[in-house]
Amino acid sequence: MRIITNKPDPSDTYGSFKLESSFTKDGEPSQKVEAMMNVPISDKLTVRGVVFVDDKGGYIDNVHGTLDMSQSARFRAEGTVRANGVPVNGFRAGFGAGKDLSQVDFRVADNTDFVEDDFNDATYSGARISGLYDINDDWNLLVSYMHQELETDGAFFADPNLGDYEAQRYVNESNDDEFDNIAWTLTGRIANLDVVYTGAFTDREMDQVIDYTSYLFVGQYMPYYKCDYVVYSGFYDGDDLAGSTCYAPNAHVPVHAELQIQTHEIRFSTDATNRWRATFGAFYSDLDLEERVDFRYLSQDVLFAGVAGFADNYSQPTAWKSEEGAYPKNTAFRNDIHRTDENYGIFGEITVDISDQFAVTLGARYYDYEVDMEGSANSSFCNSLGFFGNNDANAFGTNISDLYDGDGQFTNIFSCASPQQTFTEADLTPGTDPRVIGGVRAPDVAEDDGVIGKINLSWTPDDNQLYYITFSEGFRTGLLNRPGGTPNPQGNFTVPYDLTSDELTNVEIGWKVDLLDGQLRLNGNVFLMEIKDMQTTIFDTSIVNLFFSDNAADAEVKGIEGEFIWAPNSIDGLTVSGGYSFLDSEITKKITPTDDIVKGDELAYAPGYQGNLAVRYEWQLKSGLTAHVMPHISFSDDSWSDVIRINRIKIDSWMLAGLTVGVESDTWSATLFVDNLTDEKAAMSTWFGADVERTVYARPLTAGIRAS
Repeated sequence: MRIITNKPDPSDTYGSFKLESSFTKDGEPSQKVEAMMNVPISDKLTVRGVVFVDDKGGYIDNVHGTLDMSQSARFRAEGTVRANGVPVNGFRAGFGAGKDLSQVDFRVADNTDFVEDDFNDATYSGARISGLYDINDDWNLLVSYMHQELETDGAFFADPNLGDYEAQRYVNESNDDEFDNIAWTLTGRIANLDVVYTGAFTDREMDQVIDYTSYLFVGQYMPYYKCDYVVYSGFYDGDDLAGSTCYAPNAHVPVHAELQIQTHEIRFSTDATNRWRATFGAFYSDLDLEERVDFRYLSQDVLFAGVAGFADNYSQPTAWKSEEGAYPKNTAFRNDIHRTDENYGIFGEITVDISDQFAVTLGARYYDYEVDMEGSANSSFCNSLGFFGNNDANAFGTNISDLYDGDGQFTNIFSCASPQQTFTEADLTPGTDPRVIGGVRAPDVAEDDGVIGKINLSWTPDDNQLYYITFSEGFRTGLLNRPGGTPNPQGNFTVPYDLTSDELTNVEIGWKVDLLDGQLRLNGNVFLMEIKDMQTTIFDTSIVNLFFSDNAADAEVKGIEGEFIWAPNSIDGLTVSGGYSFLDSEITKKITPTDDIVKGDELAYAPGYQGNLAVRYEWQLKSGLTAHVMPHISFSDDSWSDVIRINRIKIDSWMLAGLTVGVESDTWSATLFVDNLTDEKAAMSTWFGADVERTVYARPLTAGIRAS
């Protein structure tokens, strides 16, 4: 990851100090402070440093709510209409639907202790320092270092089915996220070639606590950990349940993640003034991610055959693990993952001026990637003391280290039986569990290589006009699925072990035009994109209680987009600028055999139109100061949050308006601003996860002052 910031300036010593303070309607105030210093140390070395603190006050209220296990998906009947309007079909109906639960003591989860106004606070703080060293007339080296910390409390989304900017959360949520980034760029010349080598290394660590209580609404197996066995089981009903208990469905998820990424790229370019010119180079990236996610909702009070509790649970003994020892007592499930990604690339392009007006560019990129994964996704099934005694069965879940080791062997953990049998190809029969067959044959890594290309023809009739047509290709790397091999209830789909790359083909015609003697600039393009084997993330607990991905569909996107800027000579100080896009997107082919992907549906986050407009007027005051006023608006059509119908919900259209008014001199400036002037409740994104709509809204009306 490379973070682009202002470079050190060898021309002079100077600094700046910026302050910002703002107030949000019905929310908390926010403050921001930033200081910068630029110092030429010598004729060859210049250093620039920045420190900053950005405290963003909350505006979402955590309001009172109660829940109990009777609301579990396990007891939800076929035909129940979910909050996004999609009814529960037969194979997603609760295993215990229709059960007489009148004799069950349902304990209540009550979030009274966590009720709080404006509970979503965030504070960013950090520092950057960079140094530019002129080695000689041809070569220089830029090195930068950045450290940033983010601390948040609460949730940054609301439930639109409650009041304005309200949520119901049952745990104190938090996020402590920090990273260090060092980046370097070496620029110079070798003979007649310009050379740029860039590299970066990022080290990031995150600790997060997430409320998971709403898993109740989709998790068919949650009652196993929260209810006495007679309630969970299908063999008991009505009066048989007298004296039984389902404990409060409080659930939370602590997440610990450590991420390291390094990237390297070297690029060579010929003289840009030549009739023919070329750029070529190579790229490498390496990602290493360790992530431990505990799903904590196990109750040690539930009864199995009259005995309370569960045996200690451990990670699969043969799997990679981030830490040794037993899981915390309330951990029902742990994802403990180590993932590595390696990407290689070689690229090049050549441009030839056919004439003074026409040029053609041909380019290609060779790519080669490899994604590997180890660890486990381990549950507490078969660990109840009443049925299985005080031992960890290590049953069900996924031994990812065993699944993706490519050794042609796989141990069957899909039953409570002990000892567990290890299979090879020779042991497989038509009656073998298909998950075991798939495990024996599962790949070691997700990998692919290939070549993508680019062709561009440009026409420059004069210095004020450029027109072009481009054909280009792109791709996204494939990946491995943690629950690979899990079948759906209908038997017509199995979660793939590895995904192939999805591929993009793009054709566009564009223009860059200056009109009216340079007063008006128009940039834009019309395009057609074809997407093959589009990767999509799916959450369907009728298949597995984990997210998985699939090459789910082919799709097409047609559109036009552009931007303009107008600075009329007749009105000194006036500048009008804006941008627009019109999209027509649709799924053209369904690949995943499910009714939840429908041919003709729009793609996610693809509104039919979007736009923005700003009008800035500047004038000179008698004091010599420059004043300005700038109203601005942005707007978007409605769109969908997902292409998977059970996981999606409509995102409403919105329009946001704002205003800035300010004065400045050569050494200081002050600006009054109002964002979201009309206090629009604008949905920026929405996720329909765990059958609860979670919407991230633009900050309500916010007014403040900036000074520097």
